[in-house]
Amino acid sequence: MNNSEIQIQFPRPGEWGEFTLTAIYQDKGGYRPPARYTQDEIPADHAPAMESVVAALVGLGEDWQAVQVWARLGKDVLTLAEDGAYTMIDAVSLTVEAVHAETKGRRIFTVYDYPEFIITDPGAVAFFKYFTKQNHE
Repeated sequence: MNNSEIQIQFPRPGEWGEFTLTAIYQDKGGYRPPARYTQDEIPADHAPAMESVVAALVGLGEDWQAVQVWARLGKDVLTLAEDGAYTMIDAVSLTVEAVHAETKGRRIFTVYDYPEFIITDPGAVAFFKYFTKQNHE
């Protein structure tokens, strides 16, 4: 079971350059240390993965703008091999809370609404593992 997630808050919906990233995870002792980062604290080698998250969010369109994103690592994406066999692969799935530009109403969007919220890029998986310390255990 994966008890890790990354929360990303955008203080100004539609302006993706400013955010706070909060990594929530359990260490070996079960303690969940708070770990918060701003856009300036993201290591340069992980910036492309954050850009892929933003690219997925842009798919919401102009009416809906993300204010908060929850990212979770899972094995819910399948690939079909040449021999017809399916293989589970790591993927980061996004759940997005968005605000409507006109009405200011809020809505939650999931991978069922936007399949592009399933990010299979290995860089996105490494990004998730880096911030939830899964690559350090």
